[in-house]
Amino acid sequence: MRILLIEDDKLLAVGLQEGLEQYGYRVDHLAAAEPAEAILRRNGYEAAIVDIGLPKIDGLELVRRWRRQGLATPVLILTARDSLEDRVTGLDLGADDYLIKPCQLPELAARLRALIRRSRFAASSELIIGALRLDLSTRTVTFNGQPLDLTSREYEILEQLALASPRVVGKQKLTESLGRYDRELTLNAVEVYVSRLRNKLSARGVEIRTLRGVGYRLDAMTEDEL
Repeated sequence: MRILLIEDDKLLAVGLQEGLEQYGYRVDHLAAAEPAEAILRRNGYEAAIVDIGLPKIDGLELVRRWRRQGLATPVLILTARDSLEDRVTGLDLGADDYLIKPCQLPELAARLRALIRRSRFAASSELIIGALRLDLSTRTVTFNGQPLDLTSREYEILEQLALASPRVVGKQKLTESLGRYDRELTLNAVEVYVSRLRNKLSARGVEIRTLRGVGYRLDAMTEDEL
């Protein structure tokens, strides 16, 4: 899952970036609000982490501008400001969660998972598609209780499709969510990963369906299709 981090403390940003990547997040970092205003719209981020004390434009103003533009990407404010007024203001301006520095990485990762689940209408960290079970907290997949061996890319694609199921995930959206803003994947590369994952899933009663010109949808296969 791809996250945008806006934090002007370089040392803290590097620590958060490296720590969250251990939890399976792909983290793009920006040190100021100005470039972040437009980049959230152009890229397929699952959530944004925003510091309040940014230079020039502060984090609260950034969140306000995003919401006025109609951007619904979940936002978690991560800040040292712990007053009730700051928390209320941040949430009223459109933030979805508010966490005080210093924070523990496991809690930050769990809050991000919860925000992303809510944005995808998923109530639990466990997603079940047919006989497949995905655990978002441990990034594991099992089939009838047995572990399913997937590469990191294959898991990321399956996670995106499972979170959206039964809705369709656009090919461009899937490509953006797997890349980095400075190192994007190509559509052809994503098609290769999808093909490999499809081969592993079809034998287990789960199908990645291609809707031409639209994207991909993850479905449990019917008895007639097995």
